[in-house]
Amino acid sequence: MISQEQIDRINALARKAKTPEGLTPEERTEQAILRQAYVAAVRKNLEAQLDNTYIVEPDGTKHRLTPKD
Repeated sequence: MISQEQIDRINALARKAKTPEGLTPEERTEQAILRQAYVAAVRKNLEAQLDNTYIVEPDGTKHRLTPKD
């Protein structure tokens, strides 16, 4: 799980990247690591949500989504 402080840092780095001074190489590395962690957390949350998703057929029967490999 990614914390609110990490999300705030991602946003701060994004704002700083748009300024004329830009980001230092260390900040670019930090930004890349934070973004990877954020994307991983979003994917994990989406997978968990899909694991608990059921399809309801017109006849009222329910079945889980099956993963596509």
